[in-house]
Amino acid sequence: MGDAPKAFKAGSTIFAIQDRVTPIDSFSPEGLCLDTVDGRLEFKDISFRYPTRPEINVLKHYNLTVEAGQTVAFCGPSGGGKSTIISLIERFYDPVAGEVLLDSHNIKHLNLSWLRSQIGLVGQEPTLFIGTIAENISYGLAEQPSQQEIEEAAKMANAHDFITQFPDGYDTQVGMKGEQLSGGQKQRIAIARAILKNPNILLLDEATSALDSESEKVVQEALDKVVALKRRTTIVIAHRLSTIRRADVICVVSGGKIAEQGTHGELLQLNGIYASLVESASA
Repeated sequence: MGDAPKAFKAGSTIFAIQDRVTPIDSFSPEGLCLDTVDGRLEFKDISFRYPTRPEINVLKHYNLTVEAGQTVAFCGPSGGGKSTIISLIERFYDPVAGEVLLDSHNIKHLNLSWLRSQIGLVGQEPTLFIGTIAENISYGLAEQPSQQEIEEAAKMANAHDFITQFPDGYDTQVGMKGEQLSGGQKQRIAIARAILKNPNILLLDEATSALDSESEKVVQEALDKVVALKRRTTIVIAHRLSTIRRADVICVVSGGKIAEQGTHGELLQLNGIYASLVESASA
């Protein structure tokens, strides 16, 4: 009888998980599919708490408008809510209050598969799947691209040269989670995937933060090419300020709110948080 309470507790947990309703249904056919996307994003009075940390307000009455085609960069202290912005745009989570709008449409009313098809994401730890390099570059596309299109994307991502050095070239197996490749190589494949997808909205979430300085330089050059390739809405979460100086708008996020906002030059003149971060980075 000694194990009965433990078994009951374990069983209750399993049934609770089975009965739980997922708040965001990634496979729902419901929702709008817009005919065209300009890429204007609005965060209107957003408040957010992660379900695992309901006592902590990550974003508090957060307001921001990203105009179509702008490159907007976010920086600030760790834990300030920068990467949460990416999660809300992708609808990995929904805000507890307020709304996120795409071209004046609440993204909760949009078809989720369609919404995510409009977005390209390059994160700190790229997601690669068991298969070949070519398959990973073309992953998630509605139509299978040609080999030439795959190679053109790889060249733009500074990946073609290292790929062709493998005996099997683009048919090289990447292994579980890309274990056969270095961090910089995996990132460049993820960037090639984003280039091939040609999204209306590009999200770069600390895409070079886990790399050594040499790999970071090559990957950052590839990212700069992607941003320059097409006038699209681009959100950059930065860990190194040198990568965001040319952004149209830089937002300093602190304490769940935007503490400062402007161009690199404007923020330096404020002599506030951003100026202190730049000074610290230069020291």
